[in-house]
Amino acid sequence: MKRLWKYLKKALKWTVFLLLFLIIVGILFLNLSPEFGGDPTDADIEKYKKTGHYKEGKFKNYSHTPMEFTFGKIVEIVGDYLDDSVKNIPIKPLIVVKQDSLILERQKKQDNLIWFGHSAFFLQLEGKNILLDPMFGDVPSPVSFAAKSRFFKELPISIEKLPTIDFVFISHDHYDHLDYGSIQKLKTKTKSFILPLGVGVHFREWGIKDSCIFEYNWWEEDTIDGLSFVFTPSRHFSGRGLLNKNSTLWGSWVIKGGNKSLFFSGDGGYDNHFKKIGERYGPFDVAMVECGQYNKYWKNIHMVPEESARAMKDLNAKVGIPIHWGAFSLSTHMWSESPVRIKRAADSLGVFIATPQIGEVMNIDSNTVGYNPWWEKFQ
Repeated sequence: MKRLWKYLKKALKWTVFLLLFLIIVGILFLNLSPEFGGDPTDADIEKYKKTGHYKEGKFKNYSHTPMEFTFGKIVEIVGDYLDDSVKNIPIKPLIVVKQDSLILERQKKQDNLIWFGHSAFFLQLEGKNILLDPMFGDVPSPVSFAAKSRFFKELPISIEKLPTIDFVFISHDHYDHLDYGSIQKLKTKTKSFILPLGVGVHFREWGIKDSCIFEYNWWEEDTIDGLSFVFTPSRHFSGRGLLNKNSTLWGSWVIKGGNKSLFFSGDGGYDNHFKKIGERYGPFDVAMVECGQYNKYWKNIHMVPEESARAMKDLNAKVGIPIHWGAFSLSTHMWSESPVRIKRAADSLGVFIATPQIGEVMNIDSNTVGYNPWWEKFQ
């Protein structure tokens, strides 16, 4: 009995030691890893308070957006993730259309879109090279083991081979939209970073010059170097660490160049802001609207495809492109379910859907892409 008690005390000692070690490592990682970005200054917070939707140290949605998870809900969600009958990743790596930097530069005078999967786009508009939510990393997480890798091995074109970028637009600071490694590679070849209010703290922490950082509140309009844009609302949240939820703003973008008008949704649940944006800034030649990573438990912050189609209708979009799918598995539905469901809903609403293959050039004027179920080869 004495020997057993001796072993138990020894095991308890080492368990406590291991827990303390893991806690210390975790604290050091949270404080020292650049992935988590920066923290607002007192002056920043005073600026946030003047926005009209910053209360009790956090940014707020216009509509009540509950995100509480009970123990029972968590158990159900974990069960869904462990359900092998749902194929939430392709059976083989996706094949993407490869691009060449010289060709991209030669076609700069055309108005083109190239989807990089998930919510990342390369946009050419009015002779400008523009990136939207350029998450080009392999895993949407600060640590590689916390999420599955992207569905394809290589990007349509590497960051290093991209031409000079005039604008990078960011919708919010979640890891699947804002990637530290991608920004580090882009910072020497990007002229302007167009950001939600508060996200600049991360970019300054990452060594981006103040002269390249432009931050905006909801409904704020601006024109830089001939490109006009508006930061518009979405119904979502933000945060990169354990303790900074909603410390930065999130939203969507209206981008206008010449006679073209585009909408980029970022993330968010369905609400009446789509109708307001459509009335104020529509119609849109193209609306890129999130349509993936949904679940009944977080319906307030991510639309299901039928709501995405309705949002495109509200926006008065000539062409809708479903985004936020095709690269990462962040929810529990089949990986290729999103475009099929939104096409069915869009047809009933009279909305035209385009589904470019990853890396495929979509000319905004001719719109030759259309609805192409390219994903069927990978199911």
